[in-house]
Order: sequence, then structure tokens, then C-alpha cells
Amino acid sequence: MRKNLELKAKYQSTSQAVSVCSRLGARKKGLLRQTDTYFRIRDGRLKLREINGKQFELIYYRRENLKGTRFSDFFVVPLKTLQPMKDVCRAIFGTKVVVKKRRLLYLYRNARIHIDSVTGLGAFIEFEVIVKFGRKQAERLMSFLISEFRIERRQMVGGSYSDMIAQRSRLRPS
Repeated sequence: MRKNLELKAKYQSTSQAVSVCSRLGARKKGLLRQTDTYFRIRDGRLKLREINGKQFELIYYRRENLKGTRFSDFFVVPLKTLQPMKDVCRAIFGTKVVVKKRRLLYLYRNARIHIDSVTGLGAFIEFEVIVKFGRKQAERLMSFLISEFRIERRQMVGGSYSDMIAQRSRLRPS
């Protein structure tokens, strides 16, 4: 399993985030329209990701739902086609929730910077620092990004988008 250090936070200004990325010299990798179908599993999270309707990945990950930074263990399996795997996962596990988002992706050192607009939830920023040069380096880079983007504790989110959407669905009156 690979490991990364993650942070997710509410972040209302896409233009400000893009400006910080530009100032840091982060490389813009493009606009991704993603649909993540989460399946019901007991341990961790399993999702099937569709990227711009052309690229597909099966992703399994485990992490705590801590508000702030948290380490995550994950597998990413690239897929040539979507439907057979989606059908198998639905039949075995059942669908938990579907998350649709528009993501601007930037790369900075060994970090991915995601500027997300999530359907039904709003605007977020997410940092994923790949633990490539050790945990301490990942923590230093994460601290740097938090400082540069001026992320405050009150903005930080503990769960995943899937948790937030599932929670909204449970709270919505029938």
C-alpha cells in the first residue's frame, strides 16, 4: 500500500487558491470532472472513479476521519473500462453514495493540490502529500501548504465527501 498525508478544508475562493498555486510555481495539470461511486464496505473506503468520462480507477483507502491532517493508506488500480467493475462492485457491496465534483489539479513537489467544487457541498481545497521522502518531510510540506493557503482550523473537514453527502441524505426530510 502507498501512503499519503491528507488535509481537506472548506475554501471559498478558487481565484485565491489558483493565485497561491501560481505564486508557488505549482504545475497546473488540468480540470478534472470526476464521479466517484462509493461502495458499502466494512473497513476503509472503496470507490470507482470516472475522470472526464475517459479514465477509470478503482481506489481503496483507509484513514481516520480526523479534522486536520491525517495519514492514509491506499491502492489505486487503473481500469480500461468502467461498467464491468461497477456492476461487480454494486452486486457484491451495494452502492453507498455517488460524489460528483469539478477538480482543478495542481502538483507541487510531492503534493497534489485539489481545488474542488463538489455538487451539493460547495468549494473545498485538498492537499495530498505523497509519503515519498519520509513522514517528517510530508508533515513539513503539509505545514507549509497550510500556511501558504492560510487554512484555519475552523475550515478543516474530518470526513470524506462521501460522508458529507451521506449525512446530508440522512438529514433530508422524506
